[in-house]
Amino acid sequence: MIADDDEKWLAAATSAVKQNAFYMQRAIDSNNLKDALKFSAQMLGELRTSKLSPHKYYELYIRASDELRSLEMFFRDETARGCSIAELYELVQHAGNILPRLYLLCTIGSVYIKSKDVTAKDILKDLVEMSRAVQHPLRGLFLRSYLAQATRDKLPSIGSELEGDAETRMDALEFVLQNFTEMNKLWVRMQHQGPTREKEKREKERNELRDLVGKNLHILGQLEGVDLAVYRDTVLPRILEQVVNCKDELAQCYLMDCIIQVFPDDFHLQTLDVLLGACPQLQPSVDIKTVLSGLMERLSNYAASSVEALPNFMQVDAFSKLNHAIGKVVEAQEDLSASASVTLYLFLLKFTLHVHSDRLDYVDQVLGSCVSQLSATGKLCDDKASKQIVAFLSAPLEKYNDVVTILKLTNYPRVMEYLDHDTNKAMAIIIIQSILKNDTHIATADEVDALFELIKGLIKDFDGLIDNDEIDEEDFQEEQNSVARLLHFLYNDDPEEMSKIIFRVRKHILTGGPKRLPLTIPPLVFSALKLIRRMRGGDENPFGDDTSTPQKILQLLTETVEVLSDVSASELALRLYLQCAQAANDCELETVAYEFFTKAYLLYEEEISDSKAQVTALRLIIGTLQRMRVFSVENRDILTHKATGYSAKLLKKPDQCRAVYECAHLYWAAEEGENLKDGERVVLCLKRAQKIADAVQQMSNASRGASSTGSVSLYVELLNKYLYFLEKGNPQVTGETIQSLAELIRSETKKAESCAGSFITSTLRYMEFQRQQEDGGMSEKYQKIKMEWFE
Repeated sequence: MIADDDEKWLAAATSAVKQNAFYMQRAIDSNNLKDALKFSAQMLGELRTSKLSPHKYYELYIRASDELRSLEMFFRDETARGCSIAELYELVQHAGNILPRLYLLCTIGSVYIKSKDVTAKDILKDLVEMSRAVQHPLRGLFLRSYLAQATRDKLPSIGSELEGDAETRMDALEFVLQNFTEMNKLWVRMQHQGPTREKEKREKERNELRDLVGKNLHILGQLEGVDLAVYRDTVLPRILEQVVNCKDELAQCYLMDCIIQVFPDDFHLQTLDVLLGACPQLQPSVDIKTVLSGLMERLSNYAASSVEALPNFMQVDAFSKLNHAIGKVVEAQEDLSASASVTLYLFLLKFTLHVHSDRLDYVDQVLGSCVSQLSATGKLCDDKASKQIVAFLSAPLEKYNDVVTILKLTNYPRVMEYLDHDTNKAMAIIIIQSILKNDTHIATADEVDALFELIKGLIKDFDGLIDNDEIDEEDFQEEQNSVARLLHFLYNDDPEEMSKIIFRVRKHILTGGPKRLPLTIPPLVFSALKLIRRMRGGDENPFGDDTSTPQKILQLLTETVEVLSDVSASELALRLYLQCAQAANDCELETVAYEFFTKAYLLYEEEISDSKAQVTALRLIIGTLQRMRVFSVENRDILTHKATGYSAKLLKKPDQCRAVYECAHLYWAAEEGENLKDGERVVLCLKRAQKIADAVQQMSNASRGASSTGSVSLYVELLNKYLYFLEKGNPQVTGETIQSLAELIRSETKKAESCAGSFITSTLRYMEFQRQQEDGGMSEKYQKIKMEWFE
């Protein structure tokens, strides 16, 4: 209903403006000054309405002010024809109503200044003083806006046609400042015009009119006579006085932003203390972070665009002033949220990283200031504040692309302490990703301690959180895989320092719980094994430090891997024990290697009960033991006998067969020059495996009938083993033995079609190929095997 009334009133007023403008233009065309003034006054009288909303009033004002342009040209033409401009100036003051009279005065006043018949100072002072007669906020605001618009290009300034001396330019400056002051007062008073229930609506309308006030500051910023001295001594204090004294949230926020955007960057830098001094005096509800962020962003861009400006930042101590000002603002605004205060320090940090990137002490000081502010809040529960903290902590990472630099910031981990558990983990992931992306190597034990302090949310279990059923298993695995990858970036070419790193990492890793350790211990073990192989070469310690010998590190690994057996990761522990045994073998540490095998055997016997897991574990044991060269005959016999015994005790007969014939390799070293070549035991293992295969065949025939060929593939596998040892020169493997096994395979395959047919065919082709070789040695071995039975 109100909107409809607004439209009707605007339509009626616009119609009246058009009608009077028509008659005014007709009078102008006929050079009828009297009628032109009469109809222009009637047209401007429509602006006296109080019925229109600010938005509609603006439309009406634009229509009327556009028509005044032709009147201004008419006044200019009249003076050119000999009419006295002074008389015209007096004549328009006879208008009956104050508002049309002042609009006409502004119009003729701009022409009067242009004529230079009188000093601009007198006219400007006259106009700005007489405009005080209109105290209605809306009408007065638009009147003074028209005054600023009409006189904008008539102000004396350097380079203009009205250029005057310094005093004249100060008069123009005083005019703009005075008009700004009065407009701001009118704008602020608008909030009190009307009932309280419509306050929100009025604030919205006021916000739409803010550019009318800001226009004066734009004019000030473009005046040529406003240099740094004038700005510092006159302009800025006068504007800030008005900003602070108006005590209006909307006006203060907008005008502070106008100051920052309108005036040059070097002005802000040289008057930083004055501008910042006003910030704590603003209303608590003012969005101060927007104001200060705009200021710091402009100064950062200024520093980036001009290398010559950087010394000025140090000269005026811009960082200290900004840091102090933000502290004062936070102190003054007691209701400032944690998110808002962190945002302030975030912008200060970005400023510091742009302008003083080489000053880590400045960066750390900002972090410390943020910690001081957060100390009263404890852990952050506000998602918005947590996101700001993550952005705050990410800024130095993005700037330096080097976590080692970040580790030098003593307050960095203190800021992370205020994040909740999930956000802390997210920040730790960001840190790790930075290391991986930039290929950053952490090269000292102290740096390792500092790094693990930052990522402890991924390393440690807190208050049983890891047992929470809501934790996503896939996310958890990804987090721990990131930690595992990180461990390979902890490296130093100096073995002594690297050993310290290993010990420090272990201390941190072992604080994890049963779900973390199986994922984080293996990379630690392999990193240590890599170091051991670099250090191998004797029992003497070249560093004078008992913790830096291969024996000590292997002892450490023994204790470390034992932890896995305590957290139900026995299969993984067995694998790692075998890896450690190989490293001990490379370092020729027989006792240590034997100890690792002993622990692996104990795990096999006591912890691994699943049949498939036993088969896999036993294959690993046999494969590792086969490569061991450090053992004495006695120790090797003990371990080999144990492995053979385990093979014969597997649950499934086929698994037993395969494990037993694999044990044959434990009695025959494949490498040249090795002394381990016990042909009799090799054949003994193969014959034992064949007996087990026979048992499998008998059981298969009994349960499924004569058509079954359950063990044929086992026989073929055994045949291949015999061929292998024949080629390796085992004198106990004879053609008759292979012939006998081959006959057995033929007889079994005749009973029914075998699923191992392709395997048999490939084996036969290989044997025939070796028989036909002309090199002599291998061919002679295969000539001993009669091939007729394959036909």
